[in-house]
Amino acid sequence: MIRRTVVLLAFAVARLGAQKPTGPIEDNSFLVEEAYNQERGVIQHINTLQFLGVARQWGYSFTEEWPAPGRRHQLSVTIPLGHNAYQSARLGDAALNYRFQLVDDSSVAFAPRASLVVPTGNWREGAGLGAPGAQWQLPLSVTLAPALVAHSNVGGTYTFNARVGDASRTDVTEFHLAQSLVWLARERFNFMLEGVWSRMSALPGGSATESGVISPGIRWGYDFENGLQVVPGIAFPIGVGPSRGQRGVFLYLSFEHPR
Repeated sequence: MIRRTVVLLAFAVARLGAQKPTGPIEDNSFLVEEAYNQERGVIQHINTLQFLGVARQWGYSFTEEWPAPGRRHQLSVTIPLGHNAYQSARLGDAALNYRFQLVDDSSVAFAPRASLVVPTGNWREGAGLGAPGAQWQLPLSVTLAPALVAHSNVGGTYTFNARVGDASRTDVTEFHLAQSLVWLARERFNFMLEGVWSRMSALPGGSATESGVISPGIRWGYDFENGLQVVPGIAFPIGVGPSRGQRGVFLYLSFEHPR
């Protein structure tokens, strides 16, 4: 059913107008940040939806990215929603993001990000940590060959005085590593393989939890004469290591256009 929906969506979008080639797709990978900021005068709306079958839960996020005012500086906001088998959809903790395009040449891009995590979710319902946090991310993109690009992430989040368990307060740290390979099989069609490992712990002396996932996927793009670019995609996350046994489906849809 999900695959049929994605195919029908791609067919419908393809009929919106004539396509205009503009070069390789430079969207974010699904679970990994690519280090390409938005061009001057171009904004992007990113939608992701992930289903985890074993846990019977889903998570949606919406991200909007703006150049500020050009590619060197970028602002964005991320708003998450979540749902599991025991509760209806809940708003999670939002993030306000700033990225600086430190390196941007033909083969290497590097764009460090700093974010403020805002406690918009209700911690009593398990939809947030009930406290503000600071997040950092180091996205690096390297062209390994004309049709092969690698994207690497190192990042973490520190939440101050978070609400955990029985509503006691403690600081919470999260650290993650991520890597993706993107094969540009066609200019407008990519095969992707992503891997993410993360570790979260409560301080002081709290227990730590780890997760790991490998996610193969594909994405494709449509460019139109009016400047609109639409990029759908689908991936199939597979839990590894401490997350062994988890299976999921990840859907991606972005719209990029001139302001």
